[in-house]
Amino acid sequence: MEDLYKYWQKGKDFLNVEYAILGGAMSWVSEHNLVAAISNAGAFGVLATGAMPIEEIRNEISSVRKLTKKPFGVNIVTLRPDIDDVIDLCIEENITHVALAGALPTSSSIKKLKEAKIKIICFAPSVAVAKRLIKQGTDALVIEGHEAGGHIGPVSTIVLMQEILPHITDTPIFVAGGIGSGASIAMALKAGAAGVQIGTLFAATEESIAHPNFKEAFVKANSRDTVVTVQIDPEFSVIPVRALKNKGTEEFMKRQQEIIEAYKKKEVSKEEAVLSIEHFWVGALRRAVIDGDVNTGSVMAGQAVGLVKEILPVADVVNYLVQQADENIK
Repeated sequence: MEDLYKYWQKGKDFLNVEYAILGGAMSWVSEHNLVAAISNAGAFGVLATGAMPIEEIRNEISSVRKLTKKPFGVNIVTLRPDIDDVIDLCIEENITHVALAGALPTSSSIKKLKEAKIKIICFAPSVAVAKRLIKQGTDALVIEGHEAGGHIGPVSTIVLMQEILPHITDTPIFVAGGIGSGASIAMALKAGAAGVQIGTLFAATEESIAHPNFKEAFVKANSRDTVVTVQIDPEFSVIPVRALKNKGTEEFMKRQQEIIEAYKKKEVSKEEAVLSIEHFWVGALRRAVIDGDVNTGSVMAGQAVGLVKEILPVADVVNYLVQQADENIK
């Protein structure tokens, strides 16, 4: 596999792993069991903290370390009001890599992590944002296409690759969105990526704590079964979400309309309205992942869900991807 290693050496060195594959941080799914399994398989698990209380994050970090001695990272949502406390916890726990997701991170958050010598991973939707983040001190980037599950941007993975990879060659860039085979990994590496990020394939593995109904929905679905929520009001910016179409996606549209109307009547502030929408998704996602309600819950999945044919151990998924990527590189 010398050829493959040559292509993603930069990503391997940055993550300190055997395979430059980041596990996508998925709320309710990317907890200690899945994170440890991904890292033990030679890739890089990332713990999704979402709105998790500080002590719960501490417990999750401890639980990961009981299951693996391999490197892993922590994903922090930048919109958290207590983000400084979460960063302090990561510093205290000697976390080596932190991914800052959601809105663009503040310079103070980046500075604090840099001073603690924690490697920073940020998400960039464009060349301009990527260059700005690098200038601020970001160590690596993830460019995530419209094909991904959960919160997404408007541009496809293949276009983002063409827009960004040729212009940023010194900073490791991981490609995400629609990555569901070794062939797609090889394509990204040949285009200049340092590695990839994968979420959907890992959500349906044996080690994932997701409810059997949730995983079975992945197996049964094809790529066209995923839909993206629509922004109802152009003046009210809501990040689109990709999930399997069900009653939950319809209910979200109704809920979004109700919240926007409440905002226009000045019954809630814009910040409160945005948080209310986000809380709706958090609850709906938990119903699907934990309770198995795939009818009214939010079954977040990327278009790569069409490539999930059976529930396999994480190690088998990683090994298959690596072998296929190696064959395609050769």
